[in-house]
Amino acid sequence: MDLMHAMRTFVRVVDAGSFTAAAEQCGMSTAQVSRLVSELENHLQARLLHRTTRRLALSEAGSRYVERCRQILAQLEQAELEAGCARIEPRGRLRVHSITGLGIQLLAPLAGRYAERYPEVELDLTLSQHRPDLLQDGLDVVITLRHELQDSELIAQRLGDVVQVLCAAPAYLARYGVPREPSELAAHRCLRLADPSLGDAWHFLGTDGERVFEPGERFKVNVAEAMVNAAQTGMGICQLPDYVAAPALQRGGLVRLLPEHRLQAKAIYALYPSRRFLDAKIKTWVDFLRQALPEAMQAYHSVLEDRAYWADCYLPRNGA
Repeated sequence: MDLMHAMRTFVRVVDAGSFTAAAEQCGMSTAQVSRLVSELENHLQARLLHRTTRRLALSEAGSRYVERCRQILAQLEQAELEAGCARIEPRGRLRVHSITGLGIQLLAPLAGRYAERYPEVELDLTLSQHRPDLLQDGLDVVITLRHELQDSELIAQRLGDVVQVLCAAPAYLARYGVPREPSELAAHRCLRLADPSLGDAWHFLGTDGERVFEPGERFKVNVAEAMVNAAQTGMGICQLPDYVAAPALQRGGLVRLLPEHRLQAKAIYALYPSRRFLDAKIKTWVDFLRQALPEAMQAYHSVLEDRAYWADCYLPRNGA
């Protein structure tokens, strides 16, 4: 027996005043309606209706039960309405996780624009360096940086690309010189940014193919913002994502090295559980980032292309 169907039919019988009238309203036969009510009574082990050839009357148990049924059915209808609206109208709490630097530099500033556009959504942004389990941790969306995505049942939307940049402080370069080629890095103090998505090696993509360089162990850190602070003291040469490097280049704390040799790039992905019955708050957040993130990152890319921030513009080369 479908309990909810039986409850609805019982309420319809009470409101209509007869099995026949209820059957007409429900598009069922009178016998089907009568059988459903009897099955409901058997399930409850209680008499709900007193039946005569001319009329129906609620029993004491039936009077209490029909009011409970009305409450339950009203709550169910409200729950169905709210669940259905979730696909149409963005509202409720949106739980998003991002790696720290990307969240600070890009997502947090964009969150205000999203909130203005969708005021019924409560954005809960968590930042950390570890990659969480989206389902186990109760998240709606994970924003991650990856060179290659692992096989997964999650849906992945590519939001943009992050360029890796080689940088050093002017003080370091004035003391140790400016490397002209990746091969010259072996003579320099190179700092290691621990990044599982890229590995420890630096991959240069130039006109003569790919070159791989292994930085030393003089200094190693897993947060790019911490690497900026270390590099600006003159500790050595480092690899940074563009959104972290650009502000330091503009401040003059760092300058760009080997711009003609591209470093291995990473893509920004939004990961979420399923396309089927996608919640409106997830869809609007991902669609918003697909448009807004490339626009925001263009400013960083422009800094990288500005020769004023390149080391060879104002520092002597080795042997000069």
